[in-house]
Amino acid sequence: MTLQTQQFRLPDLGEGLTEAALVQWLVTVGDLVTVDQAIAEVETAKSIVELPTPFAGLITALHGTPGDLIPVGDLVLEVAADAVPSEDSSASADMTAGAEDTTEIETYREEERAGSGNVLIGYGTSGHSTPARRRRSARAAATSRSAATTTAVPAVASAVVPAAAVVPATAPATTAGAAPQSGAHAVAVRSPLIRRLARDLGLDVTTITGTGPGGVITRADVVGAAGGAPAAVASTAAVPGSAAVPDGLQIVGREPFSMLRRAVSAKMSASRAEIPEATVWVDVDATMLWELRPQMARGDERPPSLTALVARFVLLALAEYPLLAAQLGPSRDELITFDGINLGIAADTDRGLMVPHIPRADALSVRELDAQLRALTETARAGRTAPERLRGSTFTLNNYGSLGVDGSAAIINHPEVAILGIGRMIEKPWVVDGAIVPRRIAQLSLVFDHRVCDGGYAAGFLRHVAGSIENPLSQFAQL
Repeated sequence: MTLQTQQFRLPDLGEGLTEAALVQWLVTVGDLVTVDQAIAEVETAKSIVELPTPFAGLITALHGTPGDLIPVGDLVLEVAADAVPSEDSSASADMTAGAEDTTEIETYREEERAGSGNVLIGYGTSGHSTPARRRRSARAAATSRSAATTTAVPAVASAVVPAAAVVPATAPATTAGAAPQSGAHAVAVRSPLIRRLARDLGLDVTTITGTGPGGVITRADVVGAAGGAPAAVASTAAVPGSAAVPDGLQIVGREPFSMLRRAVSAKMSASRAEIPEATVWVDVDATMLWELRPQMARGDERPPSLTALVARFVLLALAEYPLLAAQLGPSRDELITFDGINLGIAADTDRGLMVPHIPRADALSVRELDAQLRALTETARAGRTAPERLRGSTFTLNNYGSLGVDGSAAIINHPEVAILGIGRMIEKPWVVDGAIVPRRIAQLSLVFDHRVCDGGYAAGFLRHVAGSIENPLSQFAQL
């Protein structure tokens, strides 16, 4: 019996995005899936999202391997509609083989979690080990998709295929980062991470003896073959279009920008190229705020964070200085103001800097701001921020003091016109009423678009925020 195969192509994920990077498969060939079941995790320039299937049935083919860039409209997987695995002996044997392969893969994943693999794998995704992501050349990607297509299964009896059928364990290394092969000898290397490690250590995987199940080469095998210490890469020839290799140095690796890093790069470049920015800064005595904050908790609740308190002071100041939460029009000859403030919060994550925002933050109390800030930061670090939360901010607050630094010349989050940074609050000798005493001092820095306002306006805003921090009780009624 021939089954009707339905093809799922990468949908438009919004935001005008034209491609997504495949992070990991959540299913394998031979799995039965239901409508809206998550089948893969993909990374866009905004976040990591789970990709649901619109079809139910038996998966007969997966297209792409982790690290591939998949254009919108390209084939993702194929599903045999309403298929049920056969109960005959051949299907049972395949299922058993699939189980063995899964056990071996899980063993490898445990090894990765125990070693340096976490550095390459961890992106904060839930319940799954995330493979390292590398972009491959168009030829390599096409080869992989072609190979994956050949795994399509036309009939139920032979439809259950072990996961290794998508990328055969004994297939010659044709993916990016694979070490060169000698002759036609097949190498049992399951993970592209292991191939990359061997390549970076200057090793030919065909010369390494695997100690894993079935002779599979493990990380320990590669490290052992290298003598337990990283070796220099064999070739240091410059790649066309790249900078020359500095004298006395060798290239030890190349890592293309992630989707997020590409987006950040484009935005920061636009900001630097377009905005004539200026910076004003001031040191503030935050001692009173520091001492009062613990008393702001009710019962067993924890007190609001310093970021939440500063955010509230910023929002009160923006009510008096609204130009700093405006935007320039497309023609750059008009200023657009809004009836509220979407407050962007710079968050340092494993994937890079992200600026999710709190919508209509000006309408929230300190306690509400604190709750939203904690949730927003946790979601951003897990790579699960909704795309709509990563666009539309009108002013950004960057608490780089949490990174252990005192000051920074930040870059405006285009198309905004200003960004406020706050450094760590640390004890310093300070003159109070003619005496030198220890006080909690922090530096505030405001970077602003000089086309929108002049230094006096920017300084007025900064002093408003500084005054609230130095004397928080003056704003008590509005917190």
